[in-house]
Amino acid sequence: MVLLVALLCVPLLELYVIIQVAGGVGTGQTIVLLIVVSVVGAWMVRRSGIGVLNQIQERLSRGELPAAQLVDGLLILLAGALMLTPGFITDAVGLLLLFLPTRVLVRSLLMRHFAKRITVGGWMGAPGGRGGFGFGYTSGERGRGAGPSGFGTGPGDVRDVDDVREIDDSRGGRNED
Repeated sequence: MVLLVALLCVPLLELYVIIQVAGGVGTGQTIVLLIVVSVVGAWMVRRSGIGVLNQIQERLSRGELPAAQLVDGLLILLAGALMLTPGFITDAVGLLLLFLPTRVLVRSLLMRHFAKRITVGGWMGAPGGRGGFGFGYTSGERGRGAGPSGFGTGPGDVRDVDDVREIDDSRGGRNED
């Protein structure tokens, strides 16, 4: 419902603001201003995106999860989409997302919001009301077989990545690491 209201109200607000600016400075200057803001925004999106991509690669090379950088990348992508939308309001919101202090604030709010929705086994709103991303088990049920999703038929079908054993060569198998 909120999305529907936003899709109806934002274009109307943008038109109102564009008409008001055009009435104050002129139509030609308004169009030039919209183009200049979009070009500057595109340059800032590119610059910020490359910086975040470098941070992601650096964190991955150290074996760390780049969670904050991935959220930053998502916010920069959203800022780019807002900058492509013609209008002063969406450009202003997009520019705010490109500035690091504002992006850090929005990122922390988003990460806190989604951290409440995640359990150890997966999303709390998974099918069947259980975790595990809909695979029918939660973190405490690994190794007991799968549940209602139909994956697996018994114990051992669902394994933790740390549960790797060597297969005895006398049975014709090969060693696994």
